[in-house]
Amino acid sequence: MTGEDDGVRWLAPDELAAWMSLAALMFKLPGALDYQLQRDSGLTHFEYLVMAGLSESPDRSRRMSELAGFANGSLSRLSHVVKRLEKRGFVVRRPDVEDGRITVAELTDAGWEQVVAAAPGHVAAVREYVIDALTPEQLAQLKEIGDAIHRKVDPGRSC
Repeated sequence: MTGEDDGVRWLAPDELAAWMSLAALMFKLPGALDYQLQRDSGLTHFEYLVMAGLSESPDRSRRMSELAGFANGSLSRLSHVVKRLEKRGFVVRRPDVEDGRITVAELTDAGWEQVVAAAPGHVAAVREYVIDALTPEQLAQLKEIGDAIHRKVDPGRSC
């Protein structure tokens, strides 16, 4: 940005180009996935992630704090979403059997049916927008790149 030695490590042209490409992807891909899910299933991408996280868990349930981490959302955001999913009959909340101070979210049978019905369209969109756009080598590189960035952004969490 400036020619002065101001101590800032400005981005070189190739670094700026890579960053701009990633930034555009971070804005466009979530919107495309969200649009597909809302259009086909009436779910937001975050709602789908929450329900998928529950569907993959033993007994289709998880502690709210664990579920927030899985879905990459705050507990506050998760609470609002789970409340909406409860109103639709997809999720119920209950105290944890081991520690009643902890709240557990559980996927209902209707929620299971909803996530099972939504999954094929979501997977097709992921395949169209990401998987099929890359060679097998690029896909392996994408995983390595994503893991490396994830470790920097969230060092305490495994990729």
